[in-house]
Amino acid sequence: MTDHTASLCLPPSVRARGTITLPGSKSISNRALLLAALAEGSTELHGLLDSDDTRVMQAALQALGVSLQAHGPGCVRVTGAARWPVRAARLFLGNAGTAFRPLTAALALMGGDYHLSGVPRMHERPIGDLVDALLGLGCVVDYEGQAGYPPLCIRPGALQLQQPIRVRGSVSSQFLTALLMAAPIAAGRAGRDVVIELDGPLISKPYILITLNLMARFGVQVRRDGWARFVIPAHARYVSPGRYQVEGDASSASYFLGLGAIAGGPIRLEGVGADSIQGDLAFARVVEALGATVRYAADALEVEGVVVAQGARLRAFDEDFNLIPDAAMTAAVLALYADGPCRLRNIASWRVKETDRIAAMHTELARLGAKVESDADSLTVHPLADDQWRAADIRTYDDHRMAMCFSLAAFGRAPVTILDPGCVAKTYPAYFSDFQSLLQS
Repeated sequence: MTDHTASLCLPPSVRARGTITLPGSKSISNRALLLAALAEGSTELHGLLDSDDTRVMQAALQALGVSLQAHGPGCVRVTGAARWPVRAARLFLGNAGTAFRPLTAALALMGGDYHLSGVPRMHERPIGDLVDALLGLGCVVDYEGQAGYPPLCIRPGALQLQQPIRVRGSVSSQFLTALLMAAPIAAGRAGRDVVIELDGPLISKPYILITLNLMARFGVQVRRDGWARFVIPAHARYVSPGRYQVEGDASSASYFLGLGAIAGGPIRLEGVGADSIQGDLAFARVVEALGATVRYAADALEVEGVVVAQGARLRAFDEDFNLIPDAAMTAAVLALYADGPCRLRNIASWRVKETDRIAAMHTELARLGAKVESDADSLTVHPLADDQWRAADIRTYDDHRMAMCFSLAAFGRAPVTILDPGCVAKTYPAYFSDFQSLLQS
C-alpha cells in the first residue's frame, strides 16, 4: 500500500548524470490492457507499467471476467473477448482517468448493469461530454451524484447508429479516446460503420494518435478526416497481435530531460526515443529551446545542459503547451532557472486533472519565493535570483506530477521538502530512488 504520510527532504544539489530506464507508458499500458481484453485471442503485453493506475485497470478487467496472467515483471498475458463474461459489477477505479473514461464507454456498449465510482477527486473530474455522446448512441448512463460527474450507473440500452456520434473534445481528449476504443463493439454488433464527429476544438491531439496507433496494432483501422471525423468500419473487430511491447513513458521522461537541462548531465534515458508514438516526446524540443542539447536514438535520449547551481541560466520562453499538458508542468518548474519571465499558454486542461494544477502550481511555486501570475488557461513564472529562494514544504495534492516536477526545485539555493512523495505510485513508484541515483555529490 502506498504511504501517504511521509515526506522527503531534497537538499540543494549541483550536478546530475547517469542512465535511467524509464517505466512503461501509462497511456499506452492502460490502452493496451483494454484493447487486449476486447481482442480475439491472447496477447502478451511486455514492458507494462506497474503502478496504481494500471493495477486499477487490471483489477477492473479481472472483476469483469477477463483472464489476466502475470508472467514476470512487466509481462501480462490477457485473454480477450468481444463480450466480457460478468454482466453486473461494481467497480472502484480510484483516480485513474485512463481507466474510468474508456471503461465507461466500453461497458455502456456491453449490455450489462455496472456501477463505476472512484476517489472523491475522481467525482470532481468532468465526464459529461462522454456521457452525452453515449446517450446519443442509445446507451443508458445515469449520474448517481452531481450531473456531469461520476459516480455512474450503466444499464442496457438499444444502439442508435443512424446518425454520427458527436462528442466535445475541448475538456479532455480521453472522451474521444474512450469512444474510439469502444466503437468496434458497436460496429461489430450492428454490422455498419460507426461515425464519430468532433463538436468544436480538440485538445491534446497527440494522445488521440496513440489511441489510433494502438487500435491499428490490434486490427482496427480508423479512417480519419483531419480532426473532425472518424469512421470505424462495419464489422470491425479487435484481433490480438500476439505480443506487444509497451515503450517507456514520455511524460516521465520530461523530468529527466529537465534534470539534464539544469544539472549538466549527460543523462541517458532508455525506453523512449525518436521512434516513440507518444506526443510528449516533443518536450525534448522544449528543453533544446531552453539551451540543452538532446541526442536521439530509436529508443533512447541523451541530454546535456547548463549547471544552474553555478550561475548559468536557461532561456526564457513563451509557449503554447496544449499538445503536451502533462510535460508542461516540468517547464513551469524549469522557469525558476530562466533568464526572464516564462509563460505557459493554453493549459486550461490542467484545471480538471488529478488536482487543479494551475492553482496548485501557482501556490507551490510562490511558496519557493517566485512571483507567479495565472488565469483560466495560462501561468507566468518569474525566475528566482540566488537570494530569493526560500526553503519550502511542497504540497502535492495527491497528484503524482506535482511531486515529480517539484523535485527539480532541488537545484536552487534552499532545501525543498516534498510532502506525500508516495503519491508518485500512481504512475512511477520508483521515481525518487531513480532521481536520487543520478545526483552527484
